[in-house]
Amino acid sequence: MNDVEPIRRSVTVRCTPEDAFRVFTDEMSAWWPLETHGRAADQFPDEGMKTERLEVQGRIGGQIIEHMSNGVSLPWGEFLAWEPPTRLVLAWKPHSRPVAPTEVEVRFLPDGDGTRVELEHRGWERVGAEAAEVREAYDSPRGWITTLNVFAAAIDREVA
Repeated sequence: MNDVEPIRRSVTVRCTPEDAFRVFTDEMSAWWPLETHGRAADQFPDEGMKTERLEVQGRIGGQIIEHMSNGVSLPWGEFLAWEPPTRLVLAWKPHSRPVAPTEVEVRFLPDGDGTRVELEHRGWERVGAEAAEVREAYDSPRGWITTLNVFAAAIDREVA
């Protein structure tokens, strides 16, 4: 499967690019909807496992790691680019399926008195035969739309 269209989503938040980048990364554990969008929820739904925290290792080669209540720590992705406060790129694989990671790029662009946060999720052809199905899940209202809206709500709480 070649040239599967990337997902492009954006949200405008009421803060500087520096603050948006900081909340998106350093405070990810506080705003990410872990009860529905994490490896504990996805891979161990019937085992009563909960996510204790997310660790964001902010550097090229650093990872996002989910630490769970049973002591297990599992990666979500590895930073391919780390350019605070304007951009980050992740090799994205928040699961253990035997496929290559996709790629998520997030840009933080000044927009009037706020910041436009633009997300592009690409590289679907790396997933193989399941590419269309996996892409559809991320492109659904439950996917990046929900995640970016939860992020924007966290910014609104912070600046209120």
